[in-house]
Amino acid sequence: MHAEDPIYLDYNASTPLLPEVVDAMLPWLRGGFGNPSSSHVYGRRARAAIEAARVEVAALVRCTPEELVFTSGGTEANNLAIRGVAEALPDRRHMITSSIEHPATSKLCAWLAGHGHRVDVVGVDAEGRVRAEEIAAKLGDETGVITVMHANNETGVIQPIEEITRAAWRAGAVVHTDAAQSVGKVPIDVGALGVDLLSIAGHKLYAPKGVGALFIRKDMPIAPFMLGAGHERGLRPGTENVPSIVGLGVAAKAAMRDLTAESARVRVLRDKLFVLLRERVPGLALNGHPEKRLPNTLNVRFPRVSGTALLAQAEEVAASTGSACHDGHESASSVILAMGVKPEEAIGSVRLTLGRGTTEAEIVRAAEVLAAAWVKLSR
Repeated sequence: MHAEDPIYLDYNASTPLLPEVVDAMLPWLRGGFGNPSSSHVYGRRARAAIEAARVEVAALVRCTPEELVFTSGGTEANNLAIRGVAEALPDRRHMITSSIEHPATSKLCAWLAGHGHRVDVVGVDAEGRVRAEEIAAKLGDETGVITVMHANNETGVIQPIEEITRAAWRAGAVVHTDAAQSVGKVPIDVGALGVDLLSIAGHKLYAPKGVGALFIRKDMPIAPFMLGAGHERGLRPGTENVPSIVGLGVAAKAAMRDLTAESARVRVLRDKLFVLLRERVPGLALNGHPEKRLPNTLNVRFPRVSGTALLAQAEEVAASTGSACHDGHESASSVILAMGVKPEEAIGSVRLTLGRGTTEAEIVRAAEVLAAAWVKLSR
């Protein structure tokens, strides 16, 4: 980043590459051109690099390397998990999802609903947590896939996945969770969560864009939705993206090494940012659960202003709103509305997400800039 760049508080959108990730990738961009499926030395080197990365990523989510398939990112991982299991279980055409999913999940569920599947969408409480008891009540003999994200990308609220999986086991249903936002920020243990499938996105944890992974529990029935050669156990055909997979492996290792200390550091800064904003902006409100959320995520509602207008005024801060703008008309975030917030209040929501590069000085300055923008707009 350049000195004149705005303060970056949009780490849930994308993270910069760690220097060690870049260093690990460069040899594979320059000279490591071998096809991992080739039997000669160039191919064997590439294959060894992929398998070493698989070990690191698997360790981060506590699965075996054999249970991990590399993809082009979180969206593909979600599609492979949900559509792949749905096709592999033709007698179970009932699905359950939540009202706060990322489009990579919600749009696929809507597509399946138009292709012979019955899809139930459960709501969330006022703190943004999916109602696990509502999912349990909807389970039946025909339920195939339950897909609920692990942590919401806008509010950071961590969902009750363990409760959901316990109910799912009793019904013989499969549970997938989109963990793109939580992997690398909080400890993830697929065994403790009880999930059958879990999606990972590289660019959310300081690896490149265009690479991700899917945990698939051993012996899980799943069908590929792309056809080709036998790469990645035949579930994800196409020659592997060796440099990016190597980068993801290094990023996973760094995340595991620094998880406890970095989570604690950003949590302190996030809470300080909230205190500073609340002191300067009367009526500021938190979107989401006060405790059960990602340590880096702060989603707040600024009263009497549009979040989009606020960020446009606060040019020194780079953040996002989660709201949508169509034909010049701004509409509030569906995630915030799902929590029961009135549209005229939800429109003032802003997502501020911290990361490895965030400093205390940046937090103090960001609070000043955002508060000054609010004062100007709310007069």
